Amino acid sequence: MNATLSNATLSTVPAELAGKVVTPDDRRYRPLRSTYTTVGRPAAVVLPESAGDVAAALRLARETGLRVAVRSGGHGLSGSGTNDGGLVIDLSALHRIDVLDRGSRLVRVEAGARWAQVAQALAPHGLAISSGDHGNVGVGGIATGGGVGWLVRRYGLTIDHIRAVEVVLPDGTAVRADAETDPDLLWVMRGAGAGAGIAVAFEIEAMELRDVGHTQLVAAVDPAGQTLRRWADVMAQAPRELSTAVMLSSQGTTTAAFITAVVASDSPSVIRDALEPLLGIGDVRAQQTHIVPYTELVPPHHLHTNSGQMPASTTNGLLTDMTPDAARALVTAAAAPDPVLIQLRSLGGATHAPAPSATAFAHRHQNTLVVATAFPPDAPATLAAAWRPLAPHTDGAYVNFESAPDEATFTRAYPGPTRTRVTDLWKRYDPDGVLRPGPPA
Repeated sequence: MNATLSNATLSTVPAELAGKVVTPDDRRYRPLRSTYTTVGRPAAVVLPESAGDVAAALRLARETGLRVAVRSGGHGLSGSGTNDGGLVIDLSALHRIDVLDRGSRLVRVEAGARWAQVAQALAPHGLAISSGDHGNVGVGGIATGGGVGWLVRRYGLTIDHIRAVEVVLPDGTAVRADAETDPDLLWVMRGAGAGAGIAVAFEIEAMELRDVGHTQLVAAVDPAGQTLRRWADVMAQAPRELSTAVMLSSQGTTTAAFITAVVASDSPSVIRDALEPLLGIGDVRAQQTHIVPYTELVPPHHLHTNSGQMPASTTNGLLTDMTPDAARALVTAAAAPDPVLIQLRSLGGATHAPAPSATAFAHRHQNTLVVATAFPPDAPATLAAAWRPLAPHTDGAYVNFESAPDEATFTRAYPGPTRTRVTDLWKRYDPDGVLRPGPPA
C-alpha cells in the first residue's frame, strides 16, 4: 500500500532513525531520490548506519504502509532502488571494507560500498574481487544478483565467492547466513537476494591480483556476423585469464565491434598469448596493450551522484552457442534504424565450475551474456522490437540487466527447479511480500 509521510507520521519515526529520514523538504533529498536510470519521488529516504537502523526502517515502513525500495548506492539499471510515494532504504552509509584474514583472502564488504572503493581498499593487500565493469556499481545489488565483472572468466561470478551474508530479514531480525548456519538463506541471497532480505554485509573470498593486461580493439563486423562467431570461437578456447566485453555500434551500413579485453595476469607473455588469437577474428585494429593496476578498470572518478541521468530500457539473454542465426540477429539488432546498444560479455571459464544448483544463479553452461539497451523517446517499444528476433536464440537471463522484470523474465532468470526453490524461499523469509521485487505472487 502506498502512503505519504505527514508531519503526524513523522512523530512515529523510531528514535534510532533521528536525523536519518530524509523527506522532500530536506536539502539532502534531491541527490538521494533517484537512481542512475530513474528519477524517483519517494515519500522519504532512510539512511541507516547499522543493521539495527535497517530493522528500524523496515518497522517504519510497516507502520506507515509505505512500499519499500532498497538501494545499495550504485548504478541499478532496473530503477528498483527508488519509487514514487514509498520508502527508500539507502545503504550508502554502510560502506566499510575490512580484510578479515589475509592468509585466506577473506574480506568483509558492507553492502553500501561501491566497487571503486572496494578495489582501492584491497589494492594495498594485493587482492581483488571481480565485481562489474564500472566503479560506481554498488556492492549490494551485484552481490545478491550475480556479478559479471572484468575478471569473470578467471574468478567466476561475485556470488561464487561469497562465504557469508549478514542479512536483515523483512521482520527486522538480523542474521548471519553461511554454509553451516542457515544455508538456505545463503543460497537464495547468492543470486536472488532481493526478495528474501536486505544484505548489509558480505564475507567474500578475494583473489590474488595487482596488475592486469588491458587492451581495446576495434573490428569490422560483417552483416552475417562471422566476426562475432570467430570472437566466440576464440573465447571458447581462451585461457581463463582472458575476459572480454564487446559493444556493437553501427553507422549506416557499417557495424563495428569495440572490444575491451582484460587478462588477469601481469606476465607479458601470458597477456600476449591470451590476446593474440583475438587479432585473427577479422579486420582488427588494436590500441597498445598496457599492464595497469586493477584499480584503473574501476577507478574512483567513476563515483558520482545518481540523478536519473541515463534513462533507458534494458533486457538481456544468455547464449550457449553463437550460431549463424544468432550472430546475424545480433548484427541486425545493432544496425536497426532505431538505435539499440548491443553488448556481449564473455562467460565460460570459472563461471562454469559451480553446479547449476550451487547458487540461485543457475546458468552454468552458457558462454555469452547479451545485453540490449534502448534510449528515449520510445525506449520500451524500440527495445521490444529489437529484442524480438534475438529472444529465440537465448537460453536464460541475468536478473541484474533487466529494467522491466515480469513473470516471463523471472522464469528466464530462475528456470525449472531454481524457480521453485527461489519462490519457496522468498515466501519463507518474506511471507508478507515486503521486499518482493516482482514474481512470485
